[in-house]
Amino acid sequence: MKSGIHPSYRKVLFVDASSGDEWVSYSTMTGGDTRAHKGEDLPVVRVDISSFSHPFWTGQSREVDTEGRMDRFRRRYGVKGGASAAPAAPVAAKPAAAAPAPAKVEAAAPAKPAGKAKKK
Repeated sequence: MKSGIHPSYRKVLFVDASSGDEWVSYSTMTGGDTRAHKGEDLPVVRVDISSFSHPFWTGQSREVDTEGRMDRFRRRYGVKGGASAAPAAPVAAKPAAAAPAPAKVEAAAPAKPAGKAKKK
């Protein structure tokens, strides 16, 4: 490896901003401040969300509804779920129109084989 071009790989203290959980891992990231952790001064990197606070991993699932899109979807397709789910509106059946009789189809000329003919 060429020396002087690679970032330093060292221990870093990651802090979840929403839950306050901390863990130490190795990374090339640097933080603005340092904190003593088990006798070592480590750079601190703050993360907005991690497995400690993510709804999928914590089991606290939430729905983000923008402009009532979830309600509109549920009304349109009759999907049950949540307190805001409304029953689907009945669709009025249209009377069937008489379809025209199919036209006679005459036999077509046989199709030529695809591709170029070989020279002999």
